[in-house]
Amino acid sequence: MALDLTSETDWLSIIDRLGGAASLEASAREKKAFLRPREIKSAVDMLRLLLAYCLGDRGLRLTAAWAAAVGLADVSNVALLHRLRQSGDWLTHLVGQMLASGLPEAGQGRLIRLIDATTVPKAGNVAKRGNGLWRIHAAFDLPSERFGAFELTEEAGGEQIDRLDVIKGEILIGDRAYLQPARIAKVIEAGADILVRAPFRNARWLDEREQPVDLAAELAADPSGPIDRPIWIGQGKPNKALALRLVAVRKPEAAAEDARRKARKQARKEGYKLSSAALAAAEWVILVTSLRPCDFSTDDILALYRLRWRIELAFKRLKSIVGLKPPPGNDPKTAKPYVLAHMIMILLLEPLVDGLEDSPPVQHAA
Repeated sequence: MALDLTSETDWLSIIDRLGGAASLEASAREKKAFLRPREIKSAVDMLRLLLAYCLGDRGLRLTAAWAAAVGLADVSNVALLHRLRQSGDWLTHLVGQMLASGLPEAGQGRLIRLIDATTVPKAGNVAKRGNGLWRIHAAFDLPSERFGAFELTEEAGGEQIDRLDVIKGEILIGDRAYLQPARIAKVIEAGADILVRAPFRNARWLDEREQPVDLAAELAADPSGPIDRPIWIGQGKPNKALALRLVAVRKPEAAAEDARRKARKQARKEGYKLSSAALAAAEWVILVTSLRPCDFSTDDILALYRLRWRIELAFKRLKSIVGLKPPPGNDPKTAKPYVLAHMIMILLLEPLVDGLEDSPPVQHAA
């Protein structure tokens, strides 16, 4: 499955999906990506040239040669690089326009948004020595099975549960990185709900009087589970503890043994002593949520969290079907448009996907 930039039929379809030639010309001028025709006659031709470079494997010089050979544009590799550097705001606009056109409404059935981030390395030896990364923050929307939001940052841009705009009525589902009590409080205040995996060691578990809760002892006292109870998590002074709901279920024995092995390995790697409580907690999937028991049962919560694999599949598509690779060069003004071009293509391809692969077998674990 692919869209062929050399096919006139496919290219006309892409133009139509992006709002038509007139809209593309207007937005390119508004974002100062294309101000007047010279070697490149139109914004539509420029977009085709940019996508051909970013999504292909020709490089700047060969892409410029290809464009001249097919009569698309007579432009040098230096001029093409300049055009690419000027196109970041325009491609950002096109991505946002496509996301907005497919945005489902929150309400009956609830909009479910799976949030996560993926990375591609930065180019160049200096960046490699410093583990330089481009980080793509994304939301994958259900039931529409489509990316609903993107944001591109450098490696310093951490995962934040409120990084992307919060939609009233949505349910945000994230992994351990998103257990951020102060930010979760803002999401809930904005009218959304959350469901996130909870790292045992990095949360201040409290009761309604804000006294410490020995979660390890509770897990040990009920080894078969599941546990479903109110919980409070400390935010630090002067904020009050955040009132949530804890849902914990023990992993199957094979998964529990694998979790214990990984916990021991990580402890050795990072040079700390693994407590018996942390080792026992590794046998459990621990979740916290703002969803009420009267609306979502324990089984509902577990089923919701199992949906998280879908955004991992979506990232695999971004890298395999569209072929997202590390951007060439180390200039943010060229790297950003390069990544955005791939985002545009995955958004164009998503409606053509006939169906999703079956969910991997998961037994009360994620």
